[in-house]
Amino acid sequence: MRGASAESLATLTEELGRVIDSGADGARIGDDLFAVSEVLRREPRLRRVATDLSTAPEAKSGLLRQIFGDKLDGASLDLVAKAAGLRWAGPRDLGYSLEELGVIAVVKAADRAGQADALEDQLFGFGRLVSENPGLRDALSDPARSIHDKQALVRGLLEGRATPAAIRLAEQSLTGTHRTVAVAIAEYQKVAANHRNRLVATVRAARDLGDADRQRLAGALARQYGRPVHLNVVVDPEVVGGLSVEIGDDVIDGTVASRLDDARRRLAG
Repeated sequence: MRGASAESLATLTEELGRVIDSGADGARIGDDLFAVSEVLRREPRLRRVATDLSTAPEAKSGLLRQIFGDKLDGASLDLVAKAAGLRWAGPRDLGYSLEELGVIAVVKAADRAGQADALEDQLFGFGRLVSENPGLRDALSDPARSIHDKQALVRGLLEGRATPAAIRLAEQSLTGTHRTVAVAIAEYQKVAANHRNRLVATVRAARDLGDADRQRLAGALARQYGRPVHLNVVVDPEVVGGLSVEIGDDVIDGTVASRLDDARRRLAG
């Protein structure tokens, strides 16, 4: 998102932080913002009116207050009204931004409950589950199944195994804002990491890492990048030994296979 839309999203993100830090229910706000985002995606006329630059900001804010006033928590309604009064580069940007704000609200609620680390791990695990199971992936992308049916399937898979925040974001990933469920979950992971001021590293290893190994690796990466780092560990039988780490656009390949390939190239040269 660029230009006016990026500036408006930044303004709303700051306001959301102040509201939740003041004691508002982040989980409720997240649900409310997801619901409004869905209405805006379904209703192109409302979307156009709410972002029309020729209409006074007060009029647009008042319209959304009138439409959603008896359906939203007061803090959520204030955010939605404020969003309508800001400038957007395109009509769709308002709905997309409200969804991102909803993700941030859910993350903040999980952080307050001491479950933010678990949330990040569970989002990664759910994304892997979908990617590695063609039957599940097909069921979640089947246009003949309703969103509610797909969400019920996900709840059945995750209830008792994941935090409420992870389940809520897994359900939201099915609404169709993003191209696929996997893409949606990856975006939510980025939002969660950004708003906890962390980086995310995907680590591939032949076996799972123990707590001490995870702490040492996370500490070394944090010192290198100057920010805390959350590790997503993938056990990959093709990794003969050592580790491969992807963090942002960087790849640190310390696997045995990589070192052997380097040695072969040097010998061939």
